[in-house]
Amino acid sequence: MAGRECYHCKQWIEEGEAHDCWTTTEAALTRDLSEELHDAWERLRETAVSFGDQRIYASHKSIMFSRKSCYFFVRPKRKFLEVCVFLGRALNAPQVRRVDRASKSKVVHFIRLTHRDEVEAPITDWLEEAYELSGVLAAKAETKRPKSRQEPGPKKKAKKQPPKKDVRRT
Repeated sequence: MAGRECYHCKQWIEEGEAHDCWTTTEAALTRDLSEELHDAWERLRETAVSFGDQRIYASHKSIMFSRKSCYFFVRPKRKFLEVCVFLGRALNAPQVRRVDRASKSKVVHFIRLTHRDEVEAPITDWLEEAYELSGVLAAKAETKRPKSRQEPGPKKKAKKQPPKKDVRRT
């Protein structure tokens, strides 16, 4: 049988068979989680939904939570849930494994969850703070006016360069 192995997902694909491993679903990403991790995922999702209007979607190996832009995402792993939260400040807490600057206004925090009981304060507070920050940043972006165009003025004359000397060896 002719076919190939997808270099992204390592799945065997028969010749002529359609394959799109980039398009995925929440169910597909959470299907193989242990019962404890699945419970933690459910509680995390319920907590985020309680904040208000947002879009929740799967993208490659992550489940994204966004308003105008993503405010946190979850990467389901075999032994834990990796939660990446975008805040306007850096946190110094034992739950935070790593902190990186994501942009001028956002700092991403990497948190590992292994049990449902970990989805409580302060983590839920940070998620809500990220949700609120996402709304504030989106509002700021909308209120910024486009840069005004400058009226064309007289053209500046370029300085004359002295002619280049022809240096040839004879």
